[in-house]
Amino acid sequence: MFLRLADDHRPTYAFASAGLSFADWKAKARPEVLSCLGRFPERVDPRPKLLAEWDHRGLRKQKWVIEAQPHLSGNLYINIPPGTKDEQPRPAILCWHGHGEFGKEPVMGNDSEPALRENMATHNYEYGQKMAEAGFVTFAVDWLGAGDLNDSGKPNWRSCAQGRDWCNLYYLHATMLGMTSISINVRQGMAATDFVSSLPFVDSGRLGVMGLSGGGTMSTWTAFCDERIKAAEIICYSDLWRDFGIRDVNYCGMQVAPGLYALVDLPDLQGLLAPLPLLIDIGSYDKCFMVDTAMECFRKLEKIYEAAGARDQLHLDLFGGGHRWGANKSVEFFRSAL
Repeated sequence: MFLRLADDHRPTYAFASAGLSFADWKAKARPEVLSCLGRFPERVDPRPKLLAEWDHRGLRKQKWVIEAQPHLSGNLYINIPPGTKDEQPRPAILCWHGHGEFGKEPVMGNDSEPALRENMATHNYEYGQKMAEAGFVTFAVDWLGAGDLNDSGKPNWRSCAQGRDWCNLYYLHATMLGMTSISINVRQGMAATDFVSSLPFVDSGRLGVMGLSGGGTMSTWTAFCDERIKAAEIICYSDLWRDFGIRDVNYCGMQVAPGLYALVDLPDLQGLLAPLPLLIDIGSYDKCFMVDTAMECFRKLEKIYEAAGARDQLHLDLFGGGHRWGANKSVEFFRSAL
């Protein structure tokens, strides 16, 4: 039933059928899409506390704890390139992790255990490490249910979920309160950006975001909601809702918002970022987001960027690999955009 409904469905603001100029389409669609996220948690004083600072793999690394929103704090990693000086602030990139038990750890270069090293190798996952080696300040937090915010891991050890997906449980909790998991997680990222932007060695006018898979979801929404973001890389999160969602059931409560697909498909959502500089990574052997519909998504996105007069701001890294970071154009892209 749901698959046939999806076959018949045409989102209200599908760009291809809207019959509007890009400017009119964006002006009408953006506020309605934003409203799907519900209420955003209020901003709070971050009350930053530096927990530790150390050298690892050629970088200076810091671990902070910050308040992100009422009743939620989180650990924040910052990777600082060698030679960084307060008087020469650098561009910074928020690096969102994807699904998995380790959260931000492999992304930021934690190779302290065999399982972490294997996770890095599988997904070419350490972009927070590699982009800092290339000269960018990188930073990362966990989203709900992952890493330090995993309710099944210490010091939490909550067993009430009994094997159920915390992504879906948090979505239910959030929507009952008029929020969504996305709005909570975006606020978490914005709180981290608030603090990192205040550091003397960071140029607050040159901020980017990047992330793999579920991190691609979060990168899309962070760029959509936070106007301070000047460039984004969405890694292995290109597809069509009918296919990766309803057909393949490759989504969860961390990726959706009430009524979103009634308004837009994924290429429309990404297209609402235009004219923001945007790099899309697609793995030709990706088993999560299949290359045929991923490329269909990109071609639809390409038409939106063309209509926005910003085709030169849209870039593609179509690489011969699976569900992982392509890494072929990222450094060049962010150096140019930031």
